[in-house]
Amino acid sequence: MATGSTPRQPEEAVPANGLARAPRRAGYMARLARVAMNKPVGAVSAVVIVVMVLSGVFADFISPFDPLEAHVRDRLQGPSLTYWMGTDNLGRDVFSRVVHGARISLLIAIPAVILGVGAGSIIGIISGYLGGWFDLLVQRVLDASQAIPSLILALAVIAVLGAGIDKVIYVIAFIAVPWNGRVVRGSVLSIKENQYIDAARSVGAGNLRIMFRHILPNVVAPILVLVSVLLGAAIIIEASLSFLGLGVPPPEPSWGGMLSREGRAYMERAPTLALFPGLAISVVVLAFNLLGDTLRDIWDPRLRGSQ
Repeated sequence: MATGSTPRQPEEAVPANGLARAPRRAGYMARLARVAMNKPVGAVSAVVIVVMVLSGVFADFISPFDPLEAHVRDRLQGPSLTYWMGTDNLGRDVFSRVVHGARISLLIAIPAVILGVGAGSIIGIISGYLGGWFDLLVQRVLDASQAIPSLILALAVIAVLGAGIDKVIYVIAFIAVPWNGRVVRGSVLSIKENQYIDAARSVGAGNLRIMFRHILPNVVAPILVLVSVLLGAAIIIEASLSFLGLGVPPPEPSWGGMLSREGRAYMERAPTLALFPGLAISVVVLAFNLLGDTLRDIWDPRLRGSQ
């Protein structure tokens, strides 16, 4: 080595909590953008759901009026710069009630789906893994539950428990259990035949460890797809019960209640009273269903080759 030359210094490692995360974040964003371009319907559906969630969370800041505040002199007005969606028969701002109705739907749908999916997933995993007479018994019970129409089953449970927001949550959770249990059980039946399950048994892993350490992570994808669909179904069930007077009690703003009370009574004189809450239900439920279809297409390996 020539005199005066300096040895080459080793390159410093990039800190784990510094710039090394930037390429990973950029990779996530690029992947998300690619999925949005390939699945524009799913991307639009996700945007609609995000807008609905933000509207429910920040309803107090978005709504220009108190949803329970009556302006008697302005009753049954059409959409205007002051009342963007008009007013109802008591002079309450329809836009404010629709926005707060999104909060009510989220407060009911999210905990109901979490309870139903959680219980259904546990039942489906245990039933599919153990098999035998236990699986046969559980599936016959789930079949009997699914044989009853959801609304009829909800009315029967409400008749026993009584009306109220907490009762509606329990009803929707009860209805979601068989749906999720059957889907998870079908996935478990195929997963438990894989070689890594046999390898886990050969090293002495117990049934609980196999079910919740090796099988559960592999059924997360179908569970998330079903969660999206069930959230839309939960909003429909809550709106149906509120429409029949068995859901959210008045004067709380509920989309189904707005359709039943103000919308149905004043449909000819003020059609916007039924238009806007009905449109909110239709758009949000459709968005959840389309998002579920998109997630299924992305995560199902059998459909990737056809994209």
